[in-house]
Amino acid sequence: MRDVAAAAGVSVSTVANVLNNPGVVAVATRERVEAAMNRVGFVRSAAARQLRGLPSRLVGSITLDQGNPFYAELNRGIEDHLDEAGCMLLACSTDQRADRELRALQLLEEHSPRGVIITPTGANGQRLAAVSARGTPVVLLDARQDGADLCAAAVDHVLGGRLAGDHLLALGHRRVAFLTAGDDIAPVRERRAGLAAALEGAGAGPPVEVRAVEAGFSGGTDAAVSKLLAWAPSAVVCVNDIAALAVIRAVQARGLRVPGDLSVVGYDDLPFAAHVRPALTTVARPIRALGRVAAELLLAEGGGGHRHREAMFAPRLVVRATTAPIG
Repeated sequence: MRDVAAAAGVSVSTVANVLNNPGVVAVATRERVEAAMNRVGFVRSAAARQLRGLPSRLVGSITLDQGNPFYAELNRGIEDHLDEAGCMLLACSTDQRADRELRALQLLEEHSPRGVIITPTGANGQRLAAVSARGTPVVLLDARQDGADLCAAAVDHVLGGRLAGDHLLALGHRRVAFLTAGDDIAPVRERRAGLAAALEGAGAGPPVEVRAVEAGFSGGTDAAVSKLLAWAPSAVVCVNDIAALAVIRAVQARGLRVPGDLSVVGYDDLPFAAHVRPALTTVARPIRALGRVAAELLLAEGGGGHRHREAMFAPRLVVRATTAPIG
Protein backbone atom coordinates (compact mmCIF):
# COMPACT_ATOMS: atom_id res chain seq x y z
CA MET A 1 0.00 0.00 0.00
CA ARG A 2 2.96 2.33 0.55
CA ASP A 3 3.85 2.07 -3.15
CA VAL A 4 0.29 2.93 -4.11
CA ALA A 5 0.21 5.86 -1.69
CA ALA A 6 3.45 7.23 -3.09
CA ALA A 7 2.26 6.83 -6.68
CA ALA A 8 -1.04 8.56 -5.94
CA GLY A 9 0.40 11.25 -3.69
CA VAL A 10 -1.83 10.36 -0.74
CA SER A 11 -1.40 8.82 2.69
CA VAL A 12 -1.42 5.09 3.38
CA SER A 13 -4.59 5.59 5.43
CA THR A 14 -6.32 7.08 2.37
CA VAL A 15 -5.37 4.01 0.34
CA ALA A 16 -6.76 1.84 3.15
CA ASN A 17 -10.01 3.79 3.07
CA VAL A 18 -10.30 3.32 -0.70
CA LEU A 19 -9.90 -0.41 -0.14
CA ASN A 20 -12.06 -0.82 2.94
CA ASN A 21 -14.44 2.15 3.14
CA PRO A 22 -14.61 3.82 -0.29
CA GLY A 23 -17.69 5.85 0.54
CA VAL A 24 -15.69 8.20 2.79
CA VAL A 25 -13.17 9.09 0.06
CA ALA A 26 -13.82 11.85 -2.49
CA VAL A 27 -14.50 10.49 -5.96
CA ALA A 28 -11.52 12.25 -7.56
CA THR A 29 -9.17 10.96 -4.85
CA ARG A 30 -10.56 7.45 -5.12
CA GLU A 31 -10.07 7.45 -8.90
CA ARG A 32 -6.48 8.68 -8.48
CA VAL A 33 -5.72 5.92 -5.99
CA GLU A 34 -7.33 3.27 -8.20
CA ALA A 35 -5.26 4.47 -11.17
CA ALA A 36 -2.12 4.21 -9.03
CA MET A 37 -3.08 0.65 -8.05
CA ASN A 38 -3.23 -0.27 -11.72
CA ARG A 39 0.14 1.34 -12.44
CA VAL A 40 1.99 -0.46 -9.66
CA GLY A 41 0.13 -3.75 -10.17
CA PHE A 42 -1.48 -3.78 -6.73
CA VAL A 43 -3.93 -6.64 -6.09
CA ARG A 44 -5.92 -6.66 -2.88
CA SER A 45 -5.78 -9.96 -1.00
CA ALA A 46 -8.98 -11.53 0.30
CA ALA A 47 -6.92 -13.79 2.56
CA ALA A 48 -5.14 -10.80 4.06
CA ARG A 49 -8.49 -9.11 4.73
CA GLN A 50 -9.71 -12.18 6.59
CA LEU A 51 -6.53 -12.37 8.65
CA ARG A 52 -7.08 -8.75 9.69
CA GLY A 53 -10.67 -9.55 10.63
CA LEU A 54 -12.15 -7.44 7.83
CA PRO A 55 -15.37 -8.53 6.12
CA SER A 56 -15.27 -10.15 2.70
CA ARG A 57 -16.13 -8.05 -0.36
CA LEU A 58 -17.89 -10.97 -2.03
CA VAL A 59 -21.69 -11.23 -1.86
CA GLY A 60 -23.52 -14.22 -3.26
CA SER A 61 -26.83 -13.99 -5.09
CA ILE A 62 -28.89 -17.16 -5.61
CA THR A 63 -31.90 -16.71 -7.88
CA LEU A 64 -34.45 -19.09 -9.34
CA ASP A 65 -33.77 -18.49 -13.04
CA GLN A 66 -30.94 -16.38 -14.50
CA GLY A 67 -32.59 -16.66 -17.91
CA ASN A 68 -35.57 -14.63 -16.69
CA PRO A 69 -34.96 -10.87 -17.19
CA PHE A 70 -36.66 -10.26 -13.85
CA TYR A 71 -33.75 -11.84 -11.98
CA ALA A 72 -31.18 -10.03 -14.12
CA GLU A 73 -32.85 -6.76 -13.14
CA LEU A 74 -32.91 -7.82 -9.48
CA ASN A 75 -29.16 -8.47 -9.59
CA ARG A 76 -28.58 -5.07 -11.17
CA GLY A 77 -30.38 -3.49 -8.24
CA ILE A 78 -28.21 -5.47 -5.83
CA GLU A 79 -25.06 -4.42 -7.67
CA ASP A 80 -26.10 -0.75 -7.64
CA HIS A 81 -25.68 -0.73 -3.86
CA LEU A 82 -22.80 -3.20 -3.57
CA ASP A 83 -20.72 -1.17 -6.02
CA GLU A 84 -21.07 1.90 -3.81
CA ALA A 85 -19.83 -0.19 -0.87
CA GLY A 86 -16.86 -1.62 -2.80
CA CYS A 87 -18.32 -5.13 -2.94
CA MET A 88 -18.80 -7.57 -5.81
CA LEU A 89 -21.70 -9.86 -6.65
CA LEU A 90 -21.33 -13.54 -7.51
CA ALA A 91 -24.59 -14.70 -9.13
CA CYS A 92 -25.87 -18.29 -9.15
CA SER A 93 -29.08 -19.83 -10.49
CA THR A 94 -31.04 -22.81 -9.18
CA ASP A 95 -33.62 -23.32 -11.96
CA GLN A 96 -36.06 -23.75 -9.05
CA ARG A 97 -34.27 -26.94 -7.98
CA ALA A 98 -33.71 -27.48 -4.26
CA ASP A 99 -30.59 -29.59 -4.83
CA ARG A 100 -28.94 -26.85 -6.88
CA GLU A 101 -29.88 -24.30 -4.25
CA LEU A 102 -28.24 -26.41 -1.55
CA ARG A 103 -25.08 -26.87 -3.63
CA ALA A 104 -24.84 -23.12 -4.31
CA LEU A 105 -25.17 -22.39 -0.59
CA GLN A 106 -22.42 -24.87 0.23
CA LEU A 107 -20.02 -23.49 -2.38
CA LEU A 108 -20.63 -19.89 -1.41
CA GLU A 109 -20.17 -20.61 2.29
CA GLU A 110 -16.81 -22.26 1.54
CA HIS A 111 -15.61 -18.88 0.21
CA SER A 112 -16.66 -16.98 3.37
CA PRO A 113 -18.78 -14.33 1.61
CA ARG A 114 -19.98 -11.10 3.17
CA GLY A 115 -23.44 -12.61 2.89
CA VAL A 116 -25.97 -14.34 0.66
CA ILE A 117 -29.06 -12.85 -0.97
CA ILE A 118 -31.46 -15.54 -2.12
CA THR A 119 -34.81 -15.99 -3.85
CA PRO A 120 -35.52 -19.32 -2.15
CA THR A 121 -37.13 -22.46 -3.50
CA GLY A 122 -38.70 -22.95 -0.07
CA ALA A 123 -37.11 -26.37 0.46
CA ASN A 124 -33.95 -25.41 2.38
CA GLY A 125 -35.21 -23.13 5.13
CA GLN A 126 -33.29 -24.95 7.87
CA ARG A 127 -30.05 -24.71 5.90
CA LEU A 128 -30.53 -20.98 5.39
CA ALA A 129 -31.06 -20.56 9.14
CA ALA A 130 -27.91 -22.60 9.82
CA VAL A 131 -25.82 -20.48 7.43
CA SER A 132 -27.05 -17.35 9.20
CA ALA A 133 -26.37 -18.86 12.65
CA ARG A 134 -22.76 -19.55 11.60
CA GLY A 135 -22.25 -15.84 10.98
CA THR A 136 -22.95 -15.41 7.26
CA PRO A 137 -25.85 -12.97 6.80
CA VAL A 138 -28.70 -14.31 4.67
CA VAL A 139 -31.35 -12.04 3.14
CA LEU A 140 -34.50 -13.43 1.56
CA LEU A 141 -35.37 -11.70 -1.71
CA ASP A 142 -38.89 -11.67 -3.16
CA ALA A 143 -39.90 -13.89 -0.25
CA ARG A 144 -41.46 -13.13 3.12
CA GLN A 145 -39.96 -14.01 6.48
CA ASP A 146 -42.85 -16.28 7.48
CA GLY A 147 -41.30 -16.80 10.91
CA ALA A 148 -37.70 -17.16 9.70
CA ASP A 149 -35.16 -15.16 11.72
CA LEU A 150 -33.73 -13.55 8.58
CA CYS A 151 -34.01 -10.19 6.87
CA ALA A 152 -36.28 -10.10 3.83
CA ALA A 153 -37.10 -7.78 0.94
CA ALA A 154 -40.49 -8.85 -0.34
CA VAL A 155 -43.48 -7.86 -2.46
CA ASP A 156 -47.11 -8.08 -1.39
CA HIS A 157 -48.05 -10.63 -4.04
CA VAL A 158 -51.50 -11.19 -2.54
CA LEU A 159 -52.18 -7.54 -3.32
CA GLY A 160 -50.70 -8.05 -6.80
CA GLY A 161 -53.09 -10.89 -7.55
CA ARG A 162 -56.00 -8.89 -6.18
CA LEU A 163 -55.11 -5.88 -8.36
CA ALA A 164 -55.22 -8.07 -11.46
CA GLY A 165 -58.52 -9.62 -10.41
CA ASP A 166 -60.19 -6.33 -9.52
CA HIS A 167 -59.14 -4.85 -12.87
CA LEU A 168 -60.65 -7.73 -14.84
CA LEU A 169 -63.82 -7.69 -12.75
CA ALA A 170 -64.24 -3.99 -13.46
CA LEU A 171 -64.11 -4.84 -17.17
CA GLY A 172 -66.89 -7.39 -16.74
CA HIS A 173 -64.79 -10.58 -16.80
CA ARG A 174 -65.96 -13.53 -14.72
CA ARG A 175 -64.31 -16.56 -16.36
CA VAL A 176 -60.68 -15.92 -15.49
CA ALA A 177 -57.76 -18.35 -15.77
CA PHE A 178 -54.37 -18.29 -14.04
CA LEU A 179 -51.38 -19.50 -16.07
CA THR A 180 -48.28 -20.66 -14.23
CA ALA A 181 -45.44 -23.16 -14.57
CA GLY A 182 -42.71 -24.90 -12.63
CA ASP A 183 -42.63 -25.34 -8.87
CA ASP A 184 -45.36 -23.90 -6.67
CA ILE A 185 -43.20 -21.28 -4.94
CA ALA A 186 -44.61 -18.91 -2.34
CA PRO A 187 -44.88 -15.76 -4.53
CA VAL A 188 -46.96 -17.71 -7.06
CA ARG A 189 -49.22 -19.12 -4.34
CA GLU A 190 -49.72 -15.61 -2.98
CA ARG A 191 -50.66 -14.18 -6.38
CA ARG A 192 -53.12 -17.01 -6.91
CA ALA A 193 -54.64 -16.38 -3.47
CA GLY A 194 -55.05 -12.66 -4.18
CA LEU A 195 -56.65 -13.31 -7.55
CA ALA A 196 -58.99 -15.92 -6.07
CA ALA A 197 -59.98 -13.58 -3.24
CA ALA A 198 -60.93 -10.85 -5.70
CA LEU A 199 -62.93 -13.17 -7.96
CA GLU A 200 -64.69 -15.07 -5.19
CA GLY A 201 -65.47 -11.84 -3.38
CA ALA A 202 -67.39 -10.75 -6.47
CA GLY A 203 -69.17 -14.09 -6.77
CA ALA A 204 -67.23 -15.08 -9.88
CA GLY A 205 -65.74 -18.31 -8.54
CA PRO A 206 -62.02 -19.18 -8.30
CA PRO A 207 -59.70 -18.92 -11.30
CA VAL A 208 -58.97 -22.08 -13.25
CA GLU A 209 -55.25 -22.83 -13.08
CA VAL A 210 -53.37 -23.96 -16.18
CA ARG A 211 -49.71 -25.01 -15.99
CA ALA A 212 -47.24 -24.92 -18.85
CA VAL A 213 -44.71 -27.76 -19.06
CA GLU A 214 -41.60 -25.63 -18.43
CA ALA A 215 -41.03 -22.84 -15.96
CA GLY A 216 -39.23 -20.72 -18.56
CA PHE A 217 -42.05 -21.09 -21.10
CA SER A 218 -39.52 -22.13 -23.75
CA GLY A 219 -41.62 -25.22 -24.36
CA GLY A 220 -45.09 -26.48 -23.62
CA THR A 221 -46.80 -23.13 -24.12
CA ASP A 222 -48.84 -24.30 -27.12
CA ALA A 223 -50.29 -27.23 -25.18
CA ALA A 224 -51.00 -24.98 -22.20
CA VAL A 225 -52.80 -22.45 -24.40
CA SER A 226 -54.87 -25.24 -26.00
CA LYS A 227 -55.90 -26.36 -22.51
CA LEU A 228 -56.55 -22.76 -21.53
CA LEU A 229 -58.77 -22.03 -24.53
CA ALA A 230 -60.69 -25.28 -24.07
CA TRP A 231 -62.06 -23.83 -20.84
CA ALA A 232 -63.10 -20.69 -22.80
CA PRO A 233 -62.05 -17.97 -20.35
CA SER A 234 -62.53 -14.34 -21.27
CA ALA A 235 -59.29 -13.38 -19.50
CA VAL A 236 -56.08 -14.89 -18.17
CA VAL A 237 -53.67 -13.67 -15.51
CA CYS A 238 -50.15 -14.93 -16.20
CA VAL A 239 -47.50 -15.69 -13.61
CA ASN A 240 -45.09 -13.25 -15.28
CA ASP A 241 -44.64 -11.09 -18.38
CA ILE A 242 -42.71 -13.80 -20.23
CA ALA A 243 -45.66 -16.16 -19.87
CA ALA A 244 -48.04 -13.40 -20.95
CA LEU A 245 -46.02 -12.73 -24.11
CA ALA A 246 -45.98 -16.45 -24.93
CA VAL A 247 -49.76 -16.62 -24.51
CA ILE A 248 -50.32 -13.58 -26.72
CA ARG A 249 -48.21 -15.06 -29.51
CA ALA A 250 -49.88 -18.47 -29.25
CA VAL A 251 -53.37 -16.97 -29.25
CA GLN A 252 -52.58 -14.74 -32.22
CA ALA A 253 -51.15 -17.73 -34.11
CA ARG A 254 -54.61 -19.30 -33.81
CA GLY A 255 -56.21 -16.30 -35.46
CA LEU A 256 -57.65 -14.97 -32.22
CA ARG A 257 -57.40 -11.40 -30.98
CA VAL A 258 -55.91 -9.95 -27.81
CA PRO A 259 -57.82 -8.39 -26.12
CA GLY A 260 -60.83 -8.90 -28.41
CA ASP A 261 -61.10 -12.65 -27.78
CA LEU A 262 -58.93 -12.93 -24.66
CA SER A 263 -57.71 -10.31 -22.21
CA VAL A 264 -54.20 -10.95 -20.88
CA VAL A 265 -52.53 -9.63 -17.72
CA GLY A 266 -48.83 -10.12 -17.04
CA TYR A 267 -46.77 -9.67 -13.89
CA ASP A 268 -43.46 -7.81 -13.29
CA ASP A 269 -43.60 -4.96 -15.87
CA LEU A 270 -40.33 -5.95 -17.52
CA PRO A 271 -38.86 -3.39 -19.97
CA PHE A 272 -40.37 -5.08 -23.03
CA ALA A 273 -43.93 -4.97 -21.65
CA ALA A 274 -44.58 -1.43 -22.88
CA HIS A 275 -43.14 -2.12 -26.34
CA VAL A 276 -44.83 -5.34 -27.47
CA ARG A 277 -47.94 -5.06 -29.62
CA PRO A 278 -50.43 -4.89 -28.11
CA ALA A 279 -48.69 -3.29 -25.13
CA LEU A 280 -49.03 -5.51 -22.07
CA THR A 281 -51.28 -4.77 -19.12
CA THR A 282 -49.32 -6.00 -16.13
CA VAL A 283 -48.78 -5.84 -12.39
CA ALA A 284 -45.57 -3.89 -11.77
CA ARG A 285 -43.16 -4.31 -8.91
CA PRO A 286 -40.11 -2.08 -8.26
CA ILE A 287 -37.54 -4.69 -9.29
CA ARG A 288 -34.35 -2.66 -9.00
CA ALA A 289 -35.43 -1.09 -5.73
CA LEU A 290 -36.19 -4.56 -4.38
CA GLY A 291 -32.65 -5.72 -5.16
CA ARG A 292 -31.08 -2.56 -3.80
CA VAL A 293 -32.93 -2.79 -0.49
CA ALA A 294 -31.91 -6.45 -0.15
CA ALA A 295 -28.27 -5.38 -0.50
CA GLU A 296 -28.77 -2.60 2.06
CA LEU A 297 -30.26 -5.06 4.53
CA LEU A 298 -27.36 -7.45 4.06
CA LEU A 299 -24.58 -4.88 4.49
CA ALA A 300 -26.33 -3.40 7.54
CA GLU A 301 -26.38 -6.78 9.26
CA GLY A 302 -22.77 -6.55 10.39
CA GLY A 303 -23.55 -3.78 12.85
CA GLY A 304 -24.03 -4.34 16.55
CA GLY A 305 -27.54 -4.72 17.90
CA HIS A 306 -28.88 -5.72 14.50
CA ARG A 307 -32.50 -6.84 14.36
CA HIS A 308 -33.80 -8.74 11.36
CA ARG A 309 -36.55 -6.91 9.53
CA GLU A 310 -38.77 -7.27 6.50
CA ALA A 311 -39.02 -4.56 3.84
CA MET A 312 -42.35 -4.88 2.03
CA PHE A 313 -43.07 -3.35 -1.39
CA ALA A 314 -46.53 -2.77 -2.83
CA PRO A 315 -47.11 -3.67 -6.50
CA ARG A 316 -49.19 -1.49 -8.81
CA LEU A 317 -51.36 -2.16 -11.83
CA VAL A 318 -50.20 -0.79 -15.19
CA VAL A 319 -53.09 -0.77 -17.66
CA ARG A 320 -52.10 -0.92 -21.32
CA ALA A 321 -53.69 -2.57 -24.35
CA THR A 322 -54.08 -6.31 -23.64
CA THR A 323 -57.19 -5.96 -21.50
CA ALA A 324 -60.60 -4.67 -22.56
CA PRO A 325 -64.24 -4.85 -21.47
CA ILE A 326 -65.79 -8.21 -22.18
CA GLY A 327 -67.56 -8.16 -25.53
